[in-house]
Amino acid sequence: MASRYWVISLTVQGSASSLWNRLQEQISKHSFDTPLYRFNIPNIRVGTLDSLLSLSDDLLKSNSFVEGVSHKIRRQIEELERVSGVESSSLTVDGVPVDSYLTRFVWDEAKYPTMSPLREIVDGIHSQVAKIEDDLKVRIAEYNNVRSQLNAINRKQAGSLAVRDLSNLVKPEDIITSEHLVTLLAVVPKYSQKDWLSSYETLTSYVVPRSTKMLYEDNEYALYTVTLFNRVADNFRTSAREKGFQIRDFEYSSEAQETRKQELEKLMHDQESLRSSLLQWCYTSYGEVFSSWMHFCAVRVFAESVLRYGLPPSFLSCVLAPSVKREKKVRSILEGLCDNANSTFWKTDDEAGGGIVGLTGEADAHPYVSFTINLV
Repeated sequence: MASRYWVISLTVQGSASSLWNRLQEQISKHSFDTPLYRFNIPNIRVGTLDSLLSLSDDLLKSNSFVEGVSHKIRRQIEELERVSGVESSSLTVDGVPVDSYLTRFVWDEAKYPTMSPLREIVDGIHSQVAKIEDDLKVRIAEYNNVRSQLNAINRKQAGSLAVRDLSNLVKPEDIITSEHLVTLLAVVPKYSQKDWLSSYETLTSYVVPRSTKMLYEDNEYALYTVTLFNRVADNFRTSAREKGFQIRDFEYSSEAQETRKQELEKLMHDQESLRSSLLQWCYTSYGEVFSSWMHFCAVRVFAESVLRYGLPPSFLSCVLAPSVKREKKVRSILEGLCDNANSTFWKTDDEAGGGIVGLTGEADAHPYVSFTINLV
């Protein structure tokens, strides 16, 4: 599948079928590996030239907006597929791959009646895509909120012993709590473990001898228990801090631990559910936005062709996907099929030292309507 396409229109001097045959012949002869398709545009209601000129001012902005939303949803799909470990699937419009939808484009008369004014069609497309973008923002925010809560929990469980949650490291049998005795949890730098083992009993009076036990260690610290009389706990904390040992505040509660476990399981379930529904929504919405974008491109080709070639509308619109090395040759073929009377006027800066920017707003000006569609 090509990711970059040209949408072009050529003015028709004789018959459209004759021009199409000549174009096919030239492409086949000089750039045989360039895919070429008719881009069928129905007879759209023209209105007045003034209304077309007014509309042309907004076409580029609206096109950038619709294209931007399309790419935003595509990137979201790629991110969700990567995180979910889902194999990337080809994006579709009602089951039709997007490249096929573009190259075999058919106007949806039921959705966009051709008798409607062009301004109404364009505003309708813009409004529909804007609603989808707003919905996307809400859904992403909801998903990211749950994700942030999970990440915060994971950071607490994966950080160093100085800051991480200790509840999953401490068992009920590790803690002694009575009227007179209390067990404290000490975070000891790994290089100070010998110092801790030789000094913890003397940091204050009434420390239970040989009561320390290592529960866990990471790359920086080791977690030890120590049991002492409740009334000297504050003195022990002060002395431990002076020696570089951190006493972590901790109160074991099986109920609180079970609650945290249930909250974590719920968040994980919510994240999976939201991720799955967001991904399915993105698949569907991408198809809707892409379809709207192609209809917008059809309106753009029509409006720019009428403004370029005049009334009544008489032009041939096509889609091509030349490789980078064939682009210059294909441009030459297209220019050769134009009315050459004004070709010099439309030369690019490199060719004529001047040139102008065409109605498409793209940097390269040509003696025919041309703009690029980037699928990615």
